[in-house]
Order: sequence, then structure tokens, then C-alpha cells
Amino acid sequence: MELNYKKFGSGQPLLILHGLMGMLDNWQTPAKYFSPHFEVFLIDQRNHGRSPHSDVFNYDVLVEDLFEFLFTHHLHDVNIIGHSMGGKTAMKFAQNNPNLVDKLIIADIAPKSYPIHHHEILEALLSVNFKLLNSRGAVEKHLMEILHVKSIVQFLLKNLYWKHKGELAWRINLPIIEKNIGLIGAATTDQVYDQPTLFIRGEKSKYIQDSDLELLNEYFPQGKVSTLKNAGHWVHAENLDGFTKLCLDFFEA
Repeated sequence: MELNYKKFGSGQPLLILHGLMGMLDNWQTPAKYFSPHFEVFLIDQRNHGRSPHSDVFNYDVLVEDLFEFLFTHHLHDVNIIGHSMGGKTAMKFAQNNPNLVDKLIIADIAPKSYPIHHHEILEALLSVNFKLLNSRGAVEKHLMEILHVKSIVQFLLKNLYWKHKGELAWRINLPIIEKNIGLIGAATTDQVYDQPTLFIRGEKSKYIQDSDLELLNEYFPQGKVSTLKNAGHWVHAENLDGFTKLCLDFFEA
């Protein structure tokens, strides 16, 4: 699958993979921080952003998509930053293609299996009737009445676009994401990746627990964990300066 992407800067390749219901646009500000040091590729994973939709949605195909991207763009010795779902894609890719990856940064996700926990968000998105709600403001009001958290609603609204004149739609392939949501929590413990890896967890997040450290060490023996203060799950957005400093220090070590 030919994935949508944007490119910044020059140097060693750095690929950045967004999380579930995200898109490459969420990472444009961090990319500008990294672009003086790397050739940065921001990638929309399948069923997200402006990349194609598909009925098949699991980590096997997300890894295949990434392998095809490297092949198409003649990339090797890449660094990868992956957040949440993108972090799982990055881990699985590196475990199965260690010869193509130099260093790996995983933002606030562990290789363990996670229970389904996006029901409320999916139900809220699916409840939007674009025949009745035909403005961004109307959709925002509807989502706020259900979810009540402005930062989450603003994040989700980035997926809105004008499908036709006067008719909004979601860029994400919502029905397929809902159908396969259980697969997105799957463990990524295919093989040991014995190269430098940094796990960055948010101080306010519960995605990487101290009890997960043994598993991280088992599958990423050269890995280390840094806890980012004043940040939850969206570490790159909630503490941009701290996140980019951790990343650049790790890459330069």
C-alpha cells in the first residue's frame, strides 16, 4: 500500500508513526525540531489521514506497509519514533527487520497486550450524523456532550474534512477500526530486538507501568525507560520541549 507522507530536512532517515485515530499532522511540530538533524518522514498509516482505506487492519499489514515504504524510498539504517499504535507497529517492524533499523523510540506504549478501552470514543464518533451536523462547531458540540474532555475532542476533530460541498466526513476508516479494535491491543513480542531503544512514558499515563519493565527488558535488552514530567499519553504534545530533548539526546548518544 502506498502511504501518504510528508518529508522534512535531510540526513539519516527518521520515520514517525502516529497513534490510533491520529495522523501525520499531529507530528508536524516535533518534525520541525528534528529536521535540522534528520530526513524526517511523517507517515499516515493505513485507514488514517490521507492514506488509503482497507478492510484489513492489523499489525502484520501495518508492518508490511512500512517495509514497502522503506523499499519504495530506498531507505535503510532508519531511526523510528512510534506513538501508541504507531509504537506497536515500530516495535514489530524492528523485531522482524533489525537490519533496517538503527535506533528505536517508543512513545508511551509497551509490547504487552492491552484490553479494549476505546469504546466510548468510537461510539461517540459513530454517533455523529453528518446529514444533521454539517459544521465543525456542531460536531464539536455533539462530541463534547458525550466525551466532556476538550483536548480529546480537539484531537478527534483533526479527522474532519469536507467530503462534498456542505457534507463533512471522517478521514479515518471508522467502521474498519471499530471492527478490528481488539487487534490494536495485541502484544508485539515476536522476537528480541537487541539494539538501542528508548521508551518514553508520560508521568500522568498508565500505559507503561513499573510491572512492565521486566517484559521490556526481555524483548528490548538494550532498551531504557524515561519518564517525562508534566505529560500524559500524548507525550509529544503535552511536553514538546522535554520530549524532543529526550529524543535528540538518545539519538546523539
